[in-house]
Amino acid sequence: LVPHPQHPQQPSTMSAKEVIASVIEQVHKRDPDQPEFHQAVEEVLHSLEPVLTKRPEYCAVLPAIVEPERIIAFRVRWMTDDLKTMVNRGWRVQFSSAIGPYKGGLRFHPTVTQSVLKFLGFEQIFKNSLTSLPMGGGKGGSDFDPRGRSDGEVMRFCQAFMAELCKYIGPDTDVPAGDINVGGREIGYMFGYYKKLRNEFTGVLTGKGLSFGGSLIRPEATGYGLVYFAKEIVTAALSTDLSGKRVIISGSGNVSLFAVEKCLDMGAIPVSVSDSGGCCYFKDGISREACAALMTLKFEQRKRLSEFASDGCCYIEGSKSVWKLDADAFMVLPCATQNEMDKDDATAMLAANKGVKVIAEGANMPLTSPAIEYLMSSGVIYGPAKAANAGGVSVSGLEMTQNSIRLPWTREEVDKKLNDIMARIHTSCTETIATYGLKPNDYQAAANIAGFVKVADAMLAQGTV
Repeated sequence: LVPHPQHPQQPSTMSAKEVIASVIEQVHKRDPDQPEFHQAVEEVLHSLEPVLTKRPEYCAVLPAIVEPERIIAFRVRWMTDDLKTMVNRGWRVQFSSAIGPYKGGLRFHPTVTQSVLKFLGFEQIFKNSLTSLPMGGGKGGSDFDPRGRSDGEVMRFCQAFMAELCKYIGPDTDVPAGDINVGGREIGYMFGYYKKLRNEFTGVLTGKGLSFGGSLIRPEATGYGLVYFAKEIVTAALSTDLSGKRVIISGSGNVSLFAVEKCLDMGAIPVSVSDSGGCCYFKDGISREACAALMTLKFEQRKRLSEFASDGCCYIEGSKSVWKLDADAFMVLPCATQNEMDKDDATAMLAANKGVKVIAEGANMPLTSPAIEYLMSSGVIYGPAKAANAGGVSVSGLEMTQNSIRLPWTREEVDKKLNDIMARIHTSCTETIATYGLKPNDYQAAANIAGFVKVADAMLAQGTV
């Protein structure tokens, strides 16, 4: 017998599988037009059956854990350089504060919807739990598109956005960070306006500049952490290292390019980066000089990969072209955006690269569920985003700590702490696999269960709140 999901004080004859199905059905009924959120909920809940069977008291928290504690939606009015008034939508999804203040990025992109932010916030709950740092889960952003906008327009939008958001965040309440199209420039504008409005200097945002409370390694953290986690998988599951291994990487933002850099540090051979227009393929691998040039192109000049010129680089048009590369790859790191690889892409990638052993997610949910199932059934070890890309939020947590103690750490100290956190996440996954008798190398279920247990324990201990 397990507790009924809606009435935990009453026993039920429902099995763990039936409880999961009941909660998923309720999610679909309440929010029928939120496919990204449905995908995230289904992926997590289906993997929890072993722990719910072993610990049936956890069934009682399922209906609450899939419902955000609070969703804030607001209008953002701002002015262009030619004095036109523009209106965008802004959101903050404060999903769970069971183990700490809400923590998660802000995304500025035309594709941002409440469904996308709920999926990201839901994933963030378990990712943050895995880091072992005291951080809850949240996510926010706007449908604002910064591409083609001047610095002045971006500043005015960020200030208008923060004018509303500042009412709901704080260093002990909700600490946003960056995400797609929200980097150091945008964080700086928002932090400055928060400081002006609230008349206080606090660690309310992470990803800040080093001159005003930021942490070393923060821009690099997600990409570095991804490679650290992949290294742990390769060492534990395949008894080898990354030296000399060829790596397909998608995307060309912070995550992708710093993953390229860390691959080079470990002796691996990264061979690609991509954007929505196409991909750059380096048959002999991306050199350090090419990596630096790509960072200049993307971070400073904000140009497309089609404008990149370098010896040994072949530009191939098409947003999916990166998955068709015949690159003799050992490892694949999708680092662009959600659902960038579907089953057809995974099939094409594996057909062209029969030696692929590991795929680890640098972006949030970049693989569709059918793609994950196909790759795992083909013997590829899958590192899910909530574990593999937890490096970014880990160093955000370390930035919060440095702000609280008013003491900055060195680059070496932060990098070592990041490496240690990613190693602990891997250990937590392998221990969970053993504890619940999961399939060997099932990091997907292990990460979900390990992240869930800590949050569920906290929710049960805190009562009906």
